[in-house]
Amino acid sequence: PARYFDTKTTEPISFFLSGLEELLAWQPNSNDEFNVSAVPLARRQPPLLSRRPRTLVCHDMRGGYLEDRFIQGSATSNPYVFYHWRYIDIFVYFSHHTVTIPPVVWTNAAHRNSVSVLGTFITEWTDGEKLCEAFLAGGEEAYGAVAEQLARIAQHYRFDGWLINIENKLSAAAVGNLPLFLRDLTARVHSAVPGGLVIWYDSVLKDGTLRWQNELNDENRMFFDACDGLFTNYNWKEEQLERTQRLAGPRQNDIYVGVDVFGRGDVIGGGFNTDKSLRLIRQYGLSAAIFAPGWVYEHLGKENFLQNENRFWGSLAKYLPTHSICTLPLTTSFSLGMGNSTFLDGKDEESGPWYDLSAQDIQPLYPEDQGMLSTSCCLQDAWCGGSSLKLQGTIPPGEERVAVRLFSLQMPAPPKLFLTLLYKLEGPQPDDFTVALEVTTGDSGMCFEGNPTSLPEPNGRYHPRFLPAPPPGLAKLLAACQRGSHGWTSRCYELELQDCSLQDLSVIVSRQQPSPQETSFTCLLGEVRVLDTASLAASPPQVYGVTASQLWWQ
Repeated sequence: PARYFDTKTTEPISFFLSGLEELLAWQPNSNDEFNVSAVPLARRQPPLLSRRPRTLVCHDMRGGYLEDRFIQGSATSNPYVFYHWRYIDIFVYFSHHTVTIPPVVWTNAAHRNSVSVLGTFITEWTDGEKLCEAFLAGGEEAYGAVAEQLARIAQHYRFDGWLINIENKLSAAAVGNLPLFLRDLTARVHSAVPGGLVIWYDSVLKDGTLRWQNELNDENRMFFDACDGLFTNYNWKEEQLERTQRLAGPRQNDIYVGVDVFGRGDVIGGGFNTDKSLRLIRQYGLSAAIFAPGWVYEHLGKENFLQNENRFWGSLAKYLPTHSICTLPLTTSFSLGMGNSTFLDGKDEESGPWYDLSAQDIQPLYPEDQGMLSTSCCLQDAWCGGSSLKLQGTIPPGEERVAVRLFSLQMPAPPKLFLTLLYKLEGPQPDDFTVALEVTTGDSGMCFEGNPTSLPEPNGRYHPRFLPAPPPGLAKLLAACQRGSHGWTSRCYELELQDCSLQDLSVIVSRQQPSPQETSFTCLLGEVRVLDTASLAASPPQVYGVTASQLWWQ
């Protein structure tokens, strides 16, 4: 069927639903198993609903369902990718179809990086009016059926909820039932999807007129009260933020103040001035909804996209609270889910562009320090996948080392950790530097390394012990200790901790010799792994009951 398979290639594709009939007729179907997310939402610290301002990204690009609709990837060169997941909390996939089901590749990539994904339910123009009249004015049975279907769709495809966007005027009967519909939908989503969310877009008012308020006020408050959050329109001024904060009270983090990166209309700042908007929003303790950050790709072009993307998110980083990883194993090759080649064990196995966000790895922080350090993605060389992480920086005169914080962690340390690192030093004198991992632990007076006779590290910084060869019994799993090739160096480490909590994982680049000059370095990171030894020793779960369906031999 054309809904599920591309008519030209027969490959499985992601899809949307148009109109009320398609929504009400939707049933799970063996053709759409490809569309079910295979990656559960990774746990994070602090949890999503903690009392702190959040960041929502609303992805709106040329109508949606572009190359990202191909569930098993495509040979697209220079595609749009998003990888600053550590800095955001919620990802909304937006299009102008009635029911936007997020393409599963986005859900997989976001979930791997602990970010919740919402689809969009939108009605607009006169068709939208008729649609709303049909299901809202129809009473409890009619709007209950829509709420039930939306909750079932999120549950079936394993994404995390909905943005509701009613952009047309409503009759008195329809608007009277709207808060009831929102309450019903929110309750159903909460019960069907763990951690599910329903967010309302600032559009119609309590009397049914369509008038964007750019704030929370008495005209739209009953919709905010009926769900998990309000996404405001973009043309706000500072006094509206102040009023919104006052009215929202303890729920101020549930207000997502809209920021249009394209800067359309009368806005404080878009493009590379988006930080001006964020600064004000955070001043009032409110959450932010960054709309269409694909501006970087669409407006500045795809040629220098990765460079421009790092510049854009780097300019916002100080206003974006990050979240930490809280489960092991942590393993990543830094792949963006795209590339100009496919690498395996450091070797270019297959040249040619590819794009598959489901294959994107856990992404690190992307620290920047003007003039001293930059972190970027390198498509020219990788250990595995399509890209590696490139660290470029300078060790200042008289200093011996630079620490690059890759991941923030928040979890109790297991008694024994194994860590592996694959790297490649570039530049004129790679032998002048050494590269190693550093683990920082949280502020616990009881925390110490190894046996009880060793003293706690004063600053909680631990340098895991280098292992020249993997311990017996783990040799197969830790073949990485031996396997540098194609110019890559492989390192294996062990760290024993007692009563510690893990806080940061950093890479340390050090000079071999002290020097009065500043020294520049370029280092590619190909893979990092942090493993709990105890779980390595356990045998992996048995796989059983495998079935294969839809086989097609060519």
